[in-house]
Amino acid sequence: MVSERRRHARALFAPLGPTYDRVGAVLSFGQDPRWRRFLVSRLPVDGGHVLDVATGTGLVAAALLEREFRVTGLDQSTEMLARARERFGGRVELVEASADELPFPDATFDHLTFTYLLRYVDDPGATLRELARVVRPGGTVAMLEFGVPHGLWRPPWELWVGVGLPLAGRLISSGWHEVGRFLGPSIRGFHETYPETALLALWRDAGIVEVRSRRLSLGGGLVMWGRLESGK
Repeated sequence: MVSERRRHARALFAPLGPTYDRVGAVLSFGQDPRWRRFLVSRLPVDGGHVLDVATGTGLVAAALLEREFRVTGLDQSTEMLARARERFGGRVELVEASADELPFPDATFDHLTFTYLLRYVDDPGATLRELARVVRPGGTVAMLEFGVPHGLWRPPWELWVGVGLPLAGRLISSGWHEVGRFLGPSIRGFHETYPETALLALWRDAGIVEVRSRRLSLGGGLVMWGRLESGK
């Protein structure tokens, strides 16, 4: 049974595929592509097989290909995957499935990346354990998520997500207007429930060790990465 949270995520992203790459870069002031490149740079250069979860239109998968990884992309959105198929033309295996129930045996992949995922699942801890399940011992798991700036940069961020994003989204399309209205409360609520220390604890509970994090663009982006411990 699909939860209300997952149904909402599917509906939210369904109309965005054709414009996602360009509009996402513009609304993040060009930072989203930079964050994705940094995410990929956290993986060892070993040419291994990477599962890119919540691959969307394939932006991270494309960056992984450039670094000569073998890539499998997974997403629950039919519409976003259609755009990814246009991008790759068969160079990346694309799978439609949920991050909560990965259709792969244990330790299938050398590494795993995921982007803007945990805000859309019912149980982030259980999802992290499921992601870790399909990575070989010693493999790297890396995440990109929106962050919430601290200090002097918090008020401008609140103004942008509270007023700027909804207005900008309205100028683009009804789908982007909905995203613009949704993102601020979603990001804020997630980090209130799972501040960075709590996220680190979830990663360690999933068997991921040597976990590190980096806040990017004055705290607007958060990249977290670690290594799957032996025996997981």
